[in-house]
Amino acid sequence: MSKLVIVESPSKIKTVKKTLGSDYTVMASKGHVRDLPKSQLGVDIEHGFTPKYINMQDKKDLIKELQFAAANSDAVYLATDPDREGEAISWHLAQLLSLNLNEANRVAFNEITESGIKAGMASPRKIDMNLVNAQQTRRVLDRIVGYNLSPFLWKKVKSGLSAGRVQTVALRLIVDREKEINAFVPVEYWTLDAKLSANRKTFTAAFYGSNNGTKIELSNQQHAEKIVRELENAVYSVSKVKKGVRNKQPAAPFITATLQQEASRKLGFNGQKTMRVAQTLYEGVDIAGVGSTGLITYMRTDSLRISDDARNAGNQYILSKYGNKYLPKSPRIYKSKANVQDAHEAIRPTNVNLTPETVKSSLTSDQYKLYKLIWERFVASLMANCVQDTVNVDITANGYLFKASGYSVKFDGFTVLYEEGKDDDSSDGSALPEMQEGDSLKLKSLDPNQHFTQPPARYTEPTLIQALKDNGIGRPSTYAPIISVIQQREYIEKEKKSFKPTALGIVVSDLLVEHFKKIMDIKFTAGMENNLDSIGSGELIWNEIIEDFYKDFSVSLKKAENNLTGKRIKVPVVETETVCDKCGRKMVVKSSRFGKFLACPGYPECKNTKPVPEDEVTTPCPKCGSKLVKRNSKKTGKKFYGCSNYPTCDFAAPNVPTGDKCPECGGFILSGLRGRKYCMNSECPTRKKVEKK
Repeated sequence: MSKLVIVESPSKIKTVKKTLGSDYTVMASKGHVRDLPKSQLGVDIEHGFTPKYINMQDKKDLIKELQFAAANSDAVYLATDPDREGEAISWHLAQLLSLNLNEANRVAFNEITESGIKAGMASPRKIDMNLVNAQQTRRVLDRIVGYNLSPFLWKKVKSGLSAGRVQTVALRLIVDREKEINAFVPVEYWTLDAKLSANRKTFTAAFYGSNNGTKIELSNQQHAEKIVRELENAVYSVSKVKKGVRNKQPAAPFITATLQQEASRKLGFNGQKTMRVAQTLYEGVDIAGVGSTGLITYMRTDSLRISDDARNAGNQYILSKYGNKYLPKSPRIYKSKANVQDAHEAIRPTNVNLTPETVKSSLTSDQYKLYKLIWERFVASLMANCVQDTVNVDITANGYLFKASGYSVKFDGFTVLYEEGKDDDSSDGSALPEMQEGDSLKLKSLDPNQHFTQPPARYTEPTLIQALKDNGIGRPSTYAPIISVIQQREYIEKEKKSFKPTALGIVVSDLLVEHFKKIMDIKFTAGMENNLDSIGSGELIWNEIIEDFYKDFSVSLKKAENNLTGKRIKVPVVETETVCDKCGRKMVVKSSRFGKFLACPGYPECKNTKPVPEDEVTTPCPKCGSKLVKRNSKKTGKKFYGCSNYPTCDFAAPNVPTGDKCPECGGFILSGLRGRKYCMNSECPTRKKVEKK
């Protein structure tokens, strides 16, 4: 008889089996094996909010196989993922396999490597019921909210809608931001840039105010032009040069939130994709010359801690690759926030010597990109600071003050390998020519520029994740699902990488905010997350937290239903410029389970519908001047740009035309990758040059 080890994912089996040897049988639960029933609430409200779990129908055969294997094994070890969800899955497995909860049969693998697996097997423990109860609390709360609020939305707004305890709060953030944008009143202001020359090098200095240091705001064109007139024939001279040294520290190794943010900025991955690819890197990849091994540590964490062994290995790599000067004088320790769960390390490579280039041939393109990001971030976090020489220059002219700042890199430090991406276009300045106090400068131009204050930006995926994190909404494992769910429900949509609420999303958010203030309150939701953490640490009793929540929730639900008796809220329709070719009305955007479509507002008298044209572009059709739209080829599925006047006009191209014609052959010029332009004519010499590049 052998020992049985049960992991979650089948992709871990090979690595775990290779490490443990022939005395062990390794099987996978393939995620959850029991859950609440879909057809009913599944929670006994009257008896302590006890969940009523049932075996998952599609796992029926697998459960029998696991039960047979457990019955014929000397010992059973539950090695599901090392988080609350994994702890709950282990508990469900223990119930199904009739295991003794007082026995040490739970093991955790923080990395799927030989050392990580052996370390986990060497420290078996009992199933942590506090962690199980924390997960059960989240599940029951979400079920209570979802199974009561969703029918409420069906009756008052539209059938088929759904609401979640955490997702709707995330929706509120996006809706509130959109309202801020719509209510924003721009204020005019002007800037004045002086292009100056020193030592034959040109640089830009920005107008600040009077030369006594008083800031002067330029509120309109007349004010800016008055300053320009007063500066005619002025002498520009350097009044002050302040030099300094700035130390720029590397970013900390990744936690779940920062990994999702950076993967979005640099790789264009959404949160779901990032976590899916990271999961495969954690579970194990077959590496040429190494075998099956996990390449990164567990990817659901909010701890910045790294082990001494990992730090030492990273330091040795930096020493051999870059030299001693690229190591800081003392180890850099990153501190996690006070309320984080510190069960796991930060996300890092399991073996720093498995460089991205070493393993590239064994990985998919997405795996390589993400592994490279994680590996470089970790190594850079151990490296010495980037040292920059800074210079700030004050320039006076006819009683006015201009300022210029810049820097030069004295020592590149960690930036030789990696720099963190940014969510904005802010700049630290640029290199300035050498200047001394008293130097006269030559004015090249004096340029007044009109600006208007800008509304707050819409959330992108990185900034929304940061907002969720800052507000305590959800936890590392939930950020990606939260965003994905409200997109799937068509409460929000992406517009140029930013999230915008739909008309439906605004109606749902406003309705819930009005009638369920507590659930939609950001601070209350954050407080509930803290309660879940306290349940996980054994400080609070799980069903008491649910009981307190349910008292207020049930009262709010009854009150909302009474206040809205007989009422139904209409979702505003989005009118388009597309004219119904049967009755002449402007068509509106509608949604069905098959997606969006255009419909005539004259329904049921006029039942005309059309597909929504994809992404109308501003460039007109070069053949007839009509609008161009992005479409999908029925044969290949590939996207192309075609004339909206088809079939009268048959223009179609793989990229957007620039509006110019090729000087070689007269063909239409298209915009290609990285801004390259090329001729649409496949036989044109200019086209062949681009294809060669």
